[in-house]
This record gives sequence, structure tokens and C-alpha cells, in this order.
Amino acid sequence: MTDSTTRALRLGTRRSKLAMAQSGQVAEAVHALTGRPVELVEITTYGDTSREHLAQIGGTGVFVSALRDALLAGEIDFAVHSLKDLPTTQPEDLTLAAIPVREDPRDALIARDGLTFEQLTADESKVARIGTGSPRRMAQLNAWARSLGRRVETVPIRGNIDTRIGFVEKGELDAVVLAAAGLTRIGRIDEATQLLSPDVVLPAPGQGALAIECAAVNADVAARLAELDDPDTRAAVTAERSLLAALEAGCSAPVGALADLSPSSRLRSSREGPKADEQAVTELHLRGVVGTTDGSTLVQMSTTGHVPASPDDVATPLNMGRELAAEMLAKGAAGLMGERAL
Repeated sequence: MTDSTTRALRLGTRRSKLAMAQSGQVAEAVHALTGRPVELVEITTYGDTSREHLAQIGGTGVFVSALRDALLAGEIDFAVHSLKDLPTTQPEDLTLAAIPVREDPRDALIARDGLTFEQLTADESKVARIGTGSPRRMAQLNAWARSLGRRVETVPIRGNIDTRIGFVEKGELDAVVLAAAGLTRIGRIDEATQLLSPDVVLPAPGQGALAIECAAVNADVAARLAELDDPDTRAAVTAERSLLAALEAGCSAPVGALADLSPSSRLRSSREGPKADEQAVTELHLRGVVGTTDGSTLVQMSTTGHVPASPDDVATPLNMGRELAAEMLAKGAAGLMGERAL
């Protein structure tokens, strides 16, 4: 009989190349941490099988519900999600055990002929066709083009990273926009022709971060997984997701958010304290945007608050997100999101 402390831990993951890559990285970290082998369990979600655009099927939760069902059924010990895919309401019977150090949260442009967005839009005789399945990206790309006195055509697309880049390689689109983190995790970030500054395109709340989730009853596993948690990343994404939740918007809504901490506060370990040559940072800067998909109207606002004094202080980033959302709603954000999530 296998001892419960030595048997392989079962990690639930989606089947896509990106999901397998990021889950494989987490599996290695968990093995190094616990000494236990980690087995990847591939699970197909509704978001993987549906051919409809995410905005049509609700976006929120379509990639995570099957993984969560497997957790609750005891078929897997923990699951790895892209945090931006998680609904903002956390079920009581599941624990968000760890949010590791975040990868680059920015969006990346992959364009024909190595072009940047500014170069793509420079030719007045041709309207660049840019593929994305995200209303958030559509809103900001269209607004960016308008600010340059130009126009782009945003084309709804679905598919994995290979499929999306293939639209450009085959000449069907002039460019596509993808998350830089995903490209990095599968080793294709060098194909990006431009990393989009958050000053012009804010990422999705939680973009670039992973969520490691387990059943609440599995307290021993949760405690070990918690050692992979990065408090600065958790504070930042908590503020971003609080904004999203307070706007009553799902993850397919045209909402962007990014919370910034100074690089000197991004310590890789939560237990070392500031290094001798670093000064601990006390401020967290949160930016949010809501817009119409044609880019004609954007509500963009920001706020600054204190970095939580301890990993247990979730109230500070939660309140930051709620307060910024209230200000954005007062400026008319609700009317720009279409049908608000229930």
C-alpha cells in the first residue's frame, strides 16, 4: 500500500500546449518542494471544446469548471489555472493555495514583416486587420489607432497559440495580439514584434499569473503549496480582480487592470525580507480601463495605496479595487460594458 505522503500528487491541467507547459513548470516546483512525484492529469473543459467566441459563452469559468469538479470529486489533488480565467468569487470548498511569482503581464503583438502597431497603422491606404478574441483588447487597440488618427479592423478569433500565429503566417491577418506570458512559457516570446506598453493597452486582471487551487479539506497539501505563493503578486492581482468583481464584469468583459509594485519590492521569497541593497516599497499603483469595443469611449482611472503589511492583509488590495471601480462607475463605466455579469 502506498503511503499518502509518498504517492504521486495528481495535478489537474487543461490539455493545451500552454496549459501543459505551465502545469509542467508548477509540477517541477512542487516536486522540488515536497520530494513527491507529480503526475499530470489532463482534463478537457467546456472552453476547450466549444467553437463559440468566449464573449458568447460567458467567458467566466469556461476553462475551470471541469478542473474544479475533479478537485471536489477527489480525482486530482490540485489544479493549475491561468488566473485571468478564474471567476472572481472563490468557492468556499476550494482554496487558492498559491499564486507564484507573476510572468510578464503585458500583451504582445505578432505582426507580419516584423512590424510594430505604429508601423502597421502608418499606411493610410490600408486598414490593418488584427486578430483577437478579447473585447478588452479590441477596445484598447481601436482607441490606440484613433489616437494616432488611424483605424484598424479587429477580427474575432479563437484557437491555441499556434493557430492564432498561423493566421499571420498564412497572410490571413496582419497581426494578432496574445499574452506575453503565454508566449514566454512555450518558448515563443522571440516571435513578438512588439510588447504593448500598459500605457496604451492594459492587460486583463490577473494576466501573467498562475493560480494553484486545491480542495479546502486537503489542508496538508494546501499548506505545502502555499510555500510557492508570492505575496507581492497576490496583492497586485487581488487588487485587479477586486476591481473586476466590483464592476460586476466577467473575464470576457472589456476591462483591463494592472497593479504595479516597484521592481525592488518583487522579492522572490516572502520569508527573506528586503535585501541589503534594496529598499522595501510601500506603494501599490492600480490602473483600470473600461471601454466600448470600437474604442470610441474609454474610462481610464488609477489609484495608489499601501502595499499590504503582511501576506494575510487582503483588505488593503480588495478595498483599492472596490474604490477604483466605484470611481469608474461614477464616470459611466457601466454603460460601456454591455450586459453586466450576474
